[in-house]
Amino acid sequence: MSVERDPANQPGLLAAVSGPQDIKRMSTEQLDILAAEIRDFLVAKVSRTGGHIGPNLGVVELTLGLHRVFDSPRDRILFDTGHQAYVHKILTGRQGGFDKLRQRGGLAGYPSQAESEHDVIENSHASTVLSYADGLAKAYALRGEPRAVAAVVGDGALTGGMCWEALNNIATAGNPLVIVVNDNGRSYSPTIGGLADHLSTLRLNPGYERVLDTVREALGSTPLVGRPMYEVLHAVKRGIKDAVAPQAMFEDLGIKYVGPVDGHDIAAVEGALRAAKSFGGPVIVHAVTRKGYGYRPAEDDEADCFHSPGAFDTETGKATAVPSVKWTHVFAEELVAIADERPDVVGITAAMAEPTGIAKLARKYPERTYDVGIAEQHAATSAAGLALGGMHPVVAVYATFLNRAFDQVLLDVAMHKLPVTFVLDRAGITGPDGPSHYGMWDMSIFGVVPGLRLAAPRDAATLREELREAVAVDDAPTIVRFPTGSVAADLPALRRVGPVDVLAESARADVLLVAVGSFAGLGVEVAARVGEQGYGVTVVDPRWVRPVPAELVELAAGHRLVVVVEDGVRAGGVGDAIAQAMRDADVEVPVKDLGVPVDWHPYGTRAQILTDLGLTAQDVARDVTGWISRLDNGALGDEKELVTDQVEPIVTPQEAPAPK
Repeated sequence: MSVERDPANQPGLLAAVSGPQDIKRMSTEQLDILAAEIRDFLVAKVSRTGGHIGPNLGVVELTLGLHRVFDSPRDRILFDTGHQAYVHKILTGRQGGFDKLRQRGGLAGYPSQAESEHDVIENSHASTVLSYADGLAKAYALRGEPRAVAAVVGDGALTGGMCWEALNNIATAGNPLVIVVNDNGRSYSPTIGGLADHLSTLRLNPGYERVLDTVREALGSTPLVGRPMYEVLHAVKRGIKDAVAPQAMFEDLGIKYVGPVDGHDIAAVEGALRAAKSFGGPVIVHAVTRKGYGYRPAEDDEADCFHSPGAFDTETGKATAVPSVKWTHVFAEELVAIADERPDVVGITAAMAEPTGIAKLARKYPERTYDVGIAEQHAATSAAGLALGGMHPVVAVYATFLNRAFDQVLLDVAMHKLPVTFVLDRAGITGPDGPSHYGMWDMSIFGVVPGLRLAAPRDAATLREELREAVAVDDAPTIVRFPTGSVAADLPALRRVGPVDVLAESARADVLLVAVGSFAGLGVEVAARVGEQGYGVTVVDPRWVRPVPAELVELAAGHRLVVVVEDGVRAGGVGDAIAQAMRDADVEVPVKDLGVPVDWHPYGTRAQILTDLGLTAQDVARDVTGWISRLDNGALGDEKELVTDQVEPIVTPQEAPAPK
């Protein structure tokens, strides 16, 4: 290939890449140029859309090596976590979609089967890929298909327990499988030199294995001398190996190990991968990379190497969006304030200290903050142990990730009535990260946990208030959940009935609109719209949605229709819980619930998805008006027709005095 690079336009070599076959024909010099072009491309595109730039800058050469050695899609290349797959997408002909990365009509931020036959798995919860790879390798072995499987695991995924469960089974099965450990944690320097290269090659040489077997058998036939001598020789061999390869624990599992190799040296990566592929059994290739490599602002970002910024200026790396107060920031500030007052409060996170806000606590109280790695199950049960020991743990994770620890929350925490507070960031529909990251399951899944209390704050003030109420609970687990993005302006209540805030009300009690969490502002707008049609709407924020407050059921009994709007799945959600509580109390008022259907909803902005689901003020107001109109017409009862010109205007918090 002789394409020249034109810095002013589409990079020369990159423009010539339409699929993996194109890079197989390139020289080493061309590959180095291509790697630089890919980095320029990533920075230019992701700076406009936001996305996982740091991890992908670190895997450019690694991904080039994978596609040089393996024949995708016949050979399967899997990524854990999937946010490392941008370069893979570029090399498989999807450059054009990057103008709308993580947007409607563009590329998903994770592998997507709908996009390409080169994408195998979509679930982007970390630490799962080795289990997928184990199953694929077993399937191909059973079917007699000569297809290779390569699994890239890194960016902290090896801190997850599933990886080690999978490694144990992979070693037992012994099927051909290449595991690439992308070590970007800066724990080890690559071992460079002739001896290391020789040992890596030797360990994957079948003749070497035959010699070991012969020596083992020969020495084993001499009971008094042979076995001890073999152990000595084996220890010497391992001692030499360990001096140059600090990850010998993998071979203790029965899996061959190569490395560490410089993950930014294409020739070294390619050589290690070719040797591993030809070995015929499971092999770990340990590649040391630098997250954010090749882009100075990312390399200088000590917090997370530009892990997943929003849109940014390419020259400075500074965010281009106007700063705003985020839900995470409010939580982080209040948690530190609580910790100042209560020495028993400790923080736990699962490899997400900065994104969840726990980092702020860690900077002030490092001895009271624990990052357990990508191990949500351990986080929950370790929190149970801390609670048993007299502490009050606050476990901060993304809402989608607590799903993985349901059993621990149920049996290790709740059954023991332990005071552990789980704070769920990015709850509800989160937008561009897609269905694997939507935090829409928590209110349904954890609603069945006996004794658990779940709060959904509507603004910064109620987040601070409900977090304090949560850590004050000393006999049960609590959950505080909030969405992603900027916090809306505080929405004060007209009055409080028990734990329930009344946000708007009319002289007529036609509809009780239960607005859960961040839908509070929408609820007030809906009340105004429906009021224009002559109906009276009371808008309430239950604040604590599980268990259902008795006062909420009493309010429901005084209205003709109850409508619940929630940012979670409808099945088993807050609407279901309220309807059940009303049935138990013999309150025979019809209930309508609006929420997220149980489905795999496509990626897009939060606003786009809520519009698709009919969860906008206009849509909800139309639904509510239609339902109450049908009541008037006798479709659901014999109520008299309303006299609309006698309805008094709705009172909103902006027009009423603040509650005492």
